[in-house]
Amino acid sequence: MKPRVRFAPSPTGHLHIGGARTALFNWLFARHTGGTFVLRIEDTDVERSTKEFEQSILDGMTWLGLDWDGELVYQSQRLELYKQHVQKLLDCGHAYRCTCTPEELEAKRAAATAAKQKPKYDGTCRNRPADPSKPAAIRFKAPQEGTTTFHDLCRGTISFENTELDDLIIARSDGTPTYNFTVVVDDVTMQMTHIIRGDDHINNTPRQVLLYQALGYPVPEFAHLPMIYGPDKKKLSKRHGATSVFEFKDMGFLPDAMLNYLARLGWAHGDQEIFTRDELIQHFDLYKVHSAPAIFDMEKLRWVNSQHLAKKSIEEIVEGTRPFLEARGLTITDTAYAAKAIGSERERGRTFVELADASEFYFRDDVNFDDASVQKWLNADGKVLLQKIRDRLAPLESFTEASIAEIFKALVAETGLKMVNLAQPIRVALTGTTVSPGVYLVLSILGKDRALKRIDRALTLAT
Repeated sequence: MKPRVRFAPSPTGHLHIGGARTALFNWLFARHTGGTFVLRIEDTDVERSTKEFEQSILDGMTWLGLDWDGELVYQSQRLELYKQHVQKLLDCGHAYRCTCTPEELEAKRAAATAAKQKPKYDGTCRNRPADPSKPAAIRFKAPQEGTTTFHDLCRGTISFENTELDDLIIARSDGTPTYNFTVVVDDVTMQMTHIIRGDDHINNTPRQVLLYQALGYPVPEFAHLPMIYGPDKKKLSKRHGATSVFEFKDMGFLPDAMLNYLARLGWAHGDQEIFTRDELIQHFDLYKVHSAPAIFDMEKLRWVNSQHLAKKSIEEIVEGTRPFLEARGLTITDTAYAAKAIGSERERGRTFVELADASEFYFRDDVNFDDASVQKWLNADGKVLLQKIRDRLAPLESFTEASIAEIFKALVAETGLKMVNLAQPIRVALTGTTVSPGVYLVLSILGKDRALKRIDRALTLAT
């Protein structure tokens, strides 16, 4: 049987980077092996689940290009199936009714904690006759001795003492099933062969293995992925900055770059850093997933993104940057001009947002002047130099880098000034700052009319 794997998010929040990495590893495993990748929405938490979060998750998966096989599966549409399996465990003696009240359970936990014992259920209702007149939760009757062992594809053999496991609730007193139970029922009835998920689920696994065995179902293979930590080596969270997939989209990252970077969080193929989507599918090996936590490094992600951007055509770069310029109220009307303008900043822009930031001045005649730059380079002496440059540029018929360069070389010879003393006043006049591509290139891209208008505006600035 070819592998069948699933990604099973709860629609209680946006698609998180950790969830996206889990989805990616499942998707890569399925595509590498010719298996099936299922998307299951675990929406039984009615109070916290929303359609908005569900759509956000689906949109995030679509943006990343993680296509799933077959129809979406919803836990909320499978409640009758869970009830049948609860009854099956009751009928075969592997489950029992628990009528302990929440207050009684809290008192038991407090007593266990005070006695420095693990606060697990003490089995009060385990062997006493059920009272059908009282509301009751259904508990799984776990073995009280021996060990539960499973093989993890990323970590090897893992064992738990059964004395550490309590009789978990599989259905609440209102009849709603609980997570550990629904997951088992779903995975076996959907014929999942491999369960690939975060290692925060390791403690759930022995409980689920016991449920598989009690129901008489085959136990699937498990692979628990390493956690993703921030630079402080703590679990990645909002305090580290962006964590949802769409935050990275809004920051101007490419979906293929995100996949590349996420795949390298816990997995490697030799020393290769940059992968196409097809290369990830070709080389992915679940047995090469590390067990140590992975560190999320934003600078490394920006570098990976820059490598993917470098492979894009200038037309693709322009179209990718367009919405981020439009968000600033700027419109691309001349694509040939935009290609030259944005293309001049390709080396500086590692994301579409950075490209928009760097190239914005090309599309804004009323450039925003940096006060410190104006004070330093457009003072009285600077304006004298700027006027000289304008007077030389205005008569030029061929406004090319080469012809512009000749003018500046002549001015350097005439004035005895260094090139920086001539370049910085014109750079500030054209861009508002002292950082830009070479002034010859900027002038040639802007063209004579735009350039002279900007110089004239700069000459009127108060300093």
